Amino acid sequence: MTTTVFITRYWKIARRELAAWLLFALLLPGWAWAQATAEVAQLKVERTEEGVLLSTSVRFEVPPPVDEALAKGIPMYFVAEATLYQDRWYWYDKRVAGAQRHMRLSYQPLTRRWRLQVSSAPIGHSGLALGQTFETRDEALAAVQRISQWKIAEPVELEADARYNVDFRFRLDISQLPRPFQIGAVGQADWNISASRNQRLGATEGTK
Repeated sequence: MTTTVFITRYWKIARRELAAWLLFALLLPGWAWAQATAEVAQLKVERTEEGVLLSTSVRFEVPPPVDEALAKGIPMYFVAEATLYQDRWYWYDKRVAGAQRHMRLSYQPLTRRWRLQVSSAPIGHSGLALGQTFETRDEALAAVQRISQWKIAEPVELEADARYNVDFRFRLDISQLPRPFQIGAVGQADWNISASRNQRLGATEGTK
């Protein structure tokens, strides 16, 4: 291989890597902004005789594309996840328990009412889950954003003298949207509704 050919090939590789880094730098602010579409305004974790109970309030504005899809009768799927970890100073924290809360929010144009269905497992397009009907969009969204006394662990799963922390996550699950919406939503900040927060749980007291 001649020196000229070697330099040419090296320059092509260097240009590709430089272009990739520049693209990353340009997209990074957009990704950071996209992750800031929601926030966990309140999070309370209690250790009771019934188990570990979680109450929270998630604050977010519904982006225009999501709002338009809902108005056309396209259901939106939200997922809340809570994972309980036991503190370990010598290794990674131990996962003790976990729970999921799946919510299917839909608008019914014929009746002009909103319906929210909640399940511990993915609801799917059949919508087979217990539900509640609301007169207005704001009432339905408030039910999505607020969770009260949600049991995420049983009493037998906790040790009396151990310390724990809870990792809470909330998101709009675009994987359950119809295929055309999934394709259009990928990489779009308006479809990224997500928030997370970690909360400590005392050995014998509720939250810290």
